[in-house]
Amino acid sequence: MLIRPLNLNAQNDRLKWDRYVLDHPDGSAYQLTAWQAAVERAYGFSCFYFLAEDGGAIQGILPLVEHSVPLLGKSLISLPYCDAGGVLANDERTTEALLKHVQVFSSERGSKLKVHSYHPLPLPDNGNSNKVRMLLDLPENAEQLMAGLKSKVRSQARKPQRDGLTAKLGGAELCESFYRVFSRNMRDLGSPVHSRQWIETIVREYGEKARLCVVHTPDGEAAAAGLILLHIRTVSIPWASSLRRYNPLNPNMLLYWTFLSFAADHGYERFDFGRSTPGEGTYRFKVQWGAEPHPLYWYDVSEQKTKNDSLSRKREIAAAVWSRLPLTSATFLGARLRKYISL
Repeated sequence: MLIRPLNLNAQNDRLKWDRYVLDHPDGSAYQLTAWQAAVERAYGFSCFYFLAEDGGAIQGILPLVEHSVPLLGKSLISLPYCDAGGVLANDERTTEALLKHVQVFSSERGSKLKVHSYHPLPLPDNGNSNKVRMLLDLPENAEQLMAGLKSKVRSQARKPQRDGLTAKLGGAELCESFYRVFSRNMRDLGSPVHSRQWIETIVREYGEKARLCVVHTPDGEAAAAGLILLHIRTVSIPWASSLRRYNPLNPNMLLYWTFLSFAADHGYERFDFGRSTPGEGTYRFKVQWGAEPHPLYWYDVSEQKTKNDSLSRKREIAAAVWSRLPLTSATFLGARLRKYISL
C-alpha cells in the first residue's frame, strides 16, 4: 500500500478524492476538496491531503490543514472550522497506516497534530470531546417528515408562514443577506465572526453542493439565515443564525424546516445538525426535530488536554465584552481573528 500526498493542482486527483468521499458511507461534505480550496484561498493556510492507494485504487484518505496561530505555533488539524474531518478508510489496517504516516509527518514539520473524528481512532489520546453530533434519519419526503414531528413542533414550524414570513433558498446571490444576519448574531453571542470572504469562498468552491437560505419578515427584513453543504447521503449545516429581536416570529423554525424539507424531498438519508453540548439549549432545539446524539472524538496527539476552569472563565468574560462592541467593530475585528480559531 502506498501513502502519498494528493496533488492539489491536478484536477483528476481531486476528482478521484472527491469520488471516494462521496461513495464512502461515512463521508461528509467537509472532507471534499472544496473545503481545502476555501481554507487556502480565504485564509491562506497550507493543506496536506494524504491518500492510501493499492494498485491505484484509493483505500483511505486523511485531510490535514496546517493551522498557524501567532506566538502559539503550528498545528496540523483534520479539519479546522467544522466538527470533524479525520480518516475515511476501507479497513482498520489502512486507518492505522494513515495515522502513523501523519504522526511522523507532523513531527518532521514540528507541528502539533489534532484529528477530529466521527469515530474512535487508535490514537494515544482518548478523544473525549464532551460534544456530540446531532443526526436525524430522514424519511422519503417532507410530508412524512412533518407527520412524524410532535404536534408542538409541527405548529411552530408552520406558524411563521401563517404569520407572513417567507424563506428563500438559493446560492451566491444570498451571501450578502446571509452575512448581515450571521455577523450580527455572532456579535450578539460574543464570538468573532468568519470573514465574508470565507463564506463567499465556501459557496463558490462547493457550487451546487452548497445552499443558502434566508428567512424574511412580512416587511422584507432578513430575520434568519443558514448554509448547508451536501454529500450524496448527508446534508450538513455548519452555520445558522437568527436575530433575537425576531424571536417571537420563530424565523429559526422556518429556516430549519426549509432545510429539512429540502433534504427529505431530494432523497438525502440524514441531516447533520452539527455539534452540541448535551443538555444545552442548542441540544434541546435539535432533539425536538428528532435528532439523536453521536459522540465526537477530538484527538490532540501532541499534548495532553487538561481542564482549565480559569481559561473557561476568561472566555466567558471575553464573550460578554465582545457582545457589547459596535457591530461594525465586532465584524471588522472578528473577520481578522476568526481564522485563528480552529473550531
